[in-house]
Amino acid sequence: MKYTVTNWIEDLQKGGRVCFSLAEAEGKFPSYNRIVLKNALTRLVSKKKICSVWKGFYVIIPIEYQSKGIIPEVFYIDWLMKFLGRDYYISLLNAAVFYGAAHQQPQEFTVVVTPPSLRSTQKKGTKINFNNKATILEQFTEQRKTPTGYIRISSPELTSTDLIQFEKETGGINRAATVLNELVESCDFTKLTKEFFEYVPTPVIQRLGYLLEYVLEYQSQANNLYLCMEKYDISFRKAPLKNKKSIANCETNKKWKIIINEQIEIDE
Repeated sequence: MKYTVTNWIEDLQKGGRVCFSLAEAEGKFPSYNRIVLKNALTRLVSKKKICSVWKGFYVIIPIEYQSKGIIPEVFYIDWLMKFLGRDYYISLLNAAVFYGAAHQQPQEFTVVVTPPSLRSTQKKGTKINFNNKATILEQFTEQRKTPTGYIRISSPELTSTDLIQFEKETGGINRAATVLNELVESCDFTKLTKEFFEYVPTPVIQRLGYLLEYVLEYQSQANNLYLCMEKYDISFRKAPLKNKKSIANCETNKKWKIIINEQIEIDE
C-alpha cells in the first residue's frame, strides 16, 4: 500500500508530534512536486485534520478540536517560535491567566519576540499578536508544561509591567489595572534585581507603583517595589499616567512622580 501524506501525519501524531513544516513534508515525499504536496495538505486542512498557522508551518489538530478546526495556541507556540528561530515569551492577558487572573478572558494571543518584528497573524479564529523587545532575558520568564510540551511565559512581575507598557494591546490602562488587581498577589517585588530595573523602562515602574498604592490599595506591594527602586538608586522623572493624553492642570503624585491625567476605574 502506498504511504501517503495522511499516513505520515498520523504517524507523527502517534509519536507525539503536533506540528510539521512544509520543508519536512517535502523531504519525506521527494517524488511529489510542490503543487501536488500542497494540494494534499490543503485537502487535509479542509477536512480539519491539520491547520496552517504560518506560511510553511502546519499544526495537527487533535480529535477533540477537529469540530472547530482550530487548536489552542499554547499547544504549538513553542514549536512555531523554534520554526521561526525566535526567542519569545507569552505575555499580557495570556500570561496572567496562568497566575489565576482570569477575570478578563483574552480574545487574542500575545507573544513578545526579539527583532526583526513579526506581523500579527489571523487565521480561522486564531489571532496572534507580536510585541517586540530588543532582548528577552530568561531570568524574568517561567517555563510551563502543556499537553504538547513546554512554553515560556513572563513572570508575574514582568507580566505586571508588560500590562502597563503595552496597555493599548490589553484594551487600555483601565483594563490593565483590572488584570493587575488579580495578578498582584502572585508578584514578589522583593526579589527584583538591578537587571530588572534596567530591562523595564522606569516610567512603567512608576505607573505600576502608583496604581498599586493609590488605585488598587496594595500598599505593602507598592512599598516593596519602592524600596527595591531605592536600593538600586533608580531616579524618577515626571511621567503621565496615561501616554499621549493632555497633562494640562493635572496633579502630580509626589511619591511616584506620576502626573494623574487619567481616572482609573477597575471592573469588579
